[in-house]
Order: sequence, then structure tokens, then C-alpha cells
Amino acid sequence: MKILVINGPNINMLGIREKNIYGAGTYEDLLDFCRNAAEELGVEVSFFQSNHEGDLVDAIQHAYKVIDGIVINPAAYTHTSVAILDALKAVSIPAVEVHISDVSKREDFRQISYVRQYCFKTITGMGFEGYKEAMKALLSEISNGAEKQ
Repeated sequence: MKILVINGPNINMLGIREKNIYGAGTYEDLLDFCRNAAEELGVEVSFFQSNHEGDLVDAIQHAYKVIDGIVINPAAYTHTSVAILDALKAVSIPAVEVHISDVSKREDFRQISYVRQYCFKTITGMGFEGYKEAMKALLSEISNGAEKQ
């Protein structure tokens, strides 16, 4: 199984930005964590990060017929991007929304998630561990889908 982990704006600044919210781990630490989790789960993982909405849309579109599942942390675009939602709908790849922080305990505007309308699961507030949980959820969802066919 091939999983694409997509991270949106400012995730590349982990370890620098708001350590009280996101922790001290860097973006490279996150990638290493995800690589180790993928190896443990027996899946292939690739990564994409951009601060630009259109690039995130392009990455989702390029995943069509190539990737089995998407773990997506759209970051700030969670709350603003219909384009990312539409891209997910267009490719119909199972997806899990992930947030390092617990967005339910943050600002009012963070309570809106456009991608949640497509993703079959949302994981928040688990730090890096949320990415591993998202991969587990994709494995389960895709395996169950294959059994039903």
C-alpha cells in the first residue's frame, strides 16, 4: 500500500513556530517519525509539503491512480480551501485529516474544516502520533474496502 502524507503551510517550520502548541520536534523529525511508522506498518510512504494552495491541489491530483491513501494536514488551508476539498473529491482516494494540535480547543475560526467533508476520519491533538494513527486508519479502511469487493 502506498500512502502520501501531505502537509500544508508552515508545517515546514515545526520546531521553530509556537512550540507551546506544536512541540519542539522539527519537520525532519516528523518525516523520520512517519518513515518509521510506515516501516512498522508495512506500507510505502511519500511526502509533500507546500505553503501554496495550488501546489497542494496539484499533489492530490498527481496521486490519482498512483497512491492508495492520503494523510493530509492542510494546516491553515483546512479552514479556507474549497479547492483542496474539491481535489480530494475528484481523485476519490481514501483520506484522513490530521492536526498536530487539538484544533477543537483553539480559535473559533479553526472549528471549520472543509476537508473534513471528504475525509473519513479526523485525528487531532495527538502530535506526531496522529500521523501513525492516520496510517493505521487508512490500512483498516482500505483493507475493509477490499474485503467488500
